[in-house]
Amino acid sequence: MFSDRRLHLKKPAEISLMRAAGVVVGQTLEALRAAVAPGVTTADLDALAEERIRASGAVPSFLGYHGYPASICTSVNDEVVHGIPGGRTLREGDLISIDCGAIVEGWHGDAAITVPVGEVEPRLLELARVCEEALWRGLAAVRTGGRLSDVSAAVETHVRGQGDYGIVEDYVGHGIGTQMHQPPNVPNLGKPGKGPRLQPGLTIAVEPMITLGSQDTDVLDDDWTVVTRDGGTAAHVEHTVALTETGPWVLTALDGGAAKFAELGIAVGGQGHQPVG
Repeated sequence: MFSDRRLHLKKPAEISLMRAAGVVVGQTLEALRAAVAPGVTTADLDALAEERIRASGAVPSFLGYHGYPASICTSVNDEVVHGIPGGRTLREGDLISIDCGAIVEGWHGDAAITVPVGEVEPRLLELARVCEEALWRGLAAVRTGGRLSDVSAAVETHVRGQGDYGIVEDYVGHGIGTQMHQPPNVPNLGKPGKGPRLQPGLTIAVEPMITLGSQDTDVLDDDWTVVTRDGGTAAHVEHTVALTETGPWVLTALDGGAAKFAELGIAVGGQGHQPVG
């Protein structure tokens, strides 16, 4: 699982460029969160995302990536990841995951949110909450001297403690920098103390994907959209984080992760104490 031990460590100036890309992603996702409503199409969301990204002086990471035809991924209900925006109209009670990436001066930011559409069943809200909390446990485990699997174990431990959720194994987090996907892979389950040792300059995207039901997935005929095999609803969230000399800095969170880390009793690293409005 952690066979590729290469780590692409970044210099502080490079992390600052990734922060610029991360802010574009974070602001775009907040605009998309506000736009989600019954009657909105996933194509509407994609158009808004591309406009916001380009207006910020950035380029969409996803558009054209291995032939992907849109600027964001919109995965609704049983769609786990990589859903292609189009004519689908959001309905009251849906749960949508939106994945977004942007490039600034050659450096990437990547993040995802899961958003309820109107009034949603409590169990779906709970699914999204557990997924979000697991993400932050994983981000908080990005500490100098730790091991990569500490991040995976933190995600899994939190999910397992919250209920009988499926944790998707076939799709994982990843290193990120001048490419959207770099080594190492960052699974969402595993035992602590394994894999590469974490050190300042590391930048990874942590992205839990959990389901109501089986963790097993299939890919639709479009060769992109990943769905749960049993039709259970899925949630997916993601942030890009850098490990700095002073701790983890969440590059795609507008406050750098300060508020969520404070709840967990740790300090944000880098320049995360300087929130972006």
